[in-house]
Amino acid sequence: MKKSFDKGFITPHPVFIIATYDENGIPDAMNAAWCGQIAGNKLAISLSAHRTTTNIKTNQAFTVSFATKETVEACDYVGIVSADKEPDKMAKSGFTVTKSDKVNAPVIDQLPVAIECKVIELQEEFGETRVVAEVVGMKADESVLTDNKVDLEKLHPIMFDTVALCYREIGANVGGAWTAGKKLM
Repeated sequence: MKKSFDKGFITPHPVFIIATYDENGIPDAMNAAWCGQIAGNKLAISLSAHRTTTNIKTNQAFTVSFATKETVEACDYVGIVSADKEPDKMAKSGFTVTKSDKVNAPVIDQLPVAIECKVIELQEEFGETRVVAEVVGMKADESVLTDNKVDLEKLHPIMFDTVALCYREIGANVGGAWTAGKKLM
């Protein structure tokens, strides 16, 4: 028998690191879980008032990198520390950056996959800024590729468990999309 609750939850959330430049070209990064793909080449992020939000509005560009098991401490750090209070945030995280050749945003060198995004719409709603962006490119370390595609078993991306308030590693392949259900046909 199922127990009834007054509230629900959606989990897991991917853990993304959003990287931007400020008006002076200083890189910043933040941990964000409220992000998702909304079309083949578009994504949306919901952000409250952060330096990253201001930077996105200023530059109309950012990168989204997958947090990984190997970088969990640095990825959590950039989510709990504000660059407004810690000017050496990026250095303390251990992250270094290379400027994207597609958008005015940094690519974090230590994170194996970065998606390069150009803002196409900003919506202010519910006290948040919803950023809709076009994916204009992607950088991926060869170490996480199999057959020229990103291999999640090599990448080791993590997810945010909203119930236990922890990060979890994404597991192994458990069945083929659009094929596993064919056994029932």
